[in-house]
Amino acid sequence: MSNTENNTKEGIIYTGVPSKAELAAAPGVPSEERMCQGRVACIECVQGIPCNPCEGACKFGAITIGDEITNLPHIDEEKCTGCGMCVAACPGLAITIVNKAFNQKEATVDFPFEYIPLPEVGDEVDAVSRMGEVLCKGRILSVKKPKSYAGTAVVSMAIPQEFADEVRNMKRLPR
Repeated sequence: MSNTENNTKEGIIYTGVPSKAELAAAPGVPSEERMCQGRVACIECVQGIPCNPCEGACKFGAITIGDEITNLPHIDEEKCTGCGMCVAACPGLAITIVNKAFNQKEATVDFPFEYIPLPEVGDEVDAVSRMGEVLCKGRILSVKKPKSYAGTAVVSMAIPQEFADEVRNMKRLPR
């Protein structure tokens, strides 16, 4: 049954959030095997829009767009070190760093965060899905905001291992 037959509209153009099918087809999403080996960029860019800052931000040549600026970014899993420079460079906030090898019980996700107040190292926060739904608690490991990030902080958070494929941010903190 298609989405139109069952009246379910999924995907980036309907909800603003990529569907599982769109993520599975995205050339910037690394394999499960690679995510279990350590830090790696997870580029959830699924629309062919003119954009390429992630390619220029990667010092290792792990992200390629190619000659056509509307190409989707491709990740070279072998070249990606998970350094995170691409996270703050993405104007669409579509890149996270995932590490399923952090420890046996926890994974980490590094994500762009453009709200104030910023969390602090050690804070326990509500970890949210792509849709903003609270899934679990997360523990803040680091908050980076160098000038080279142009105002976008990158937050690193430890989460329970079973939520590594779904958690992509944290709930805003009260002012």
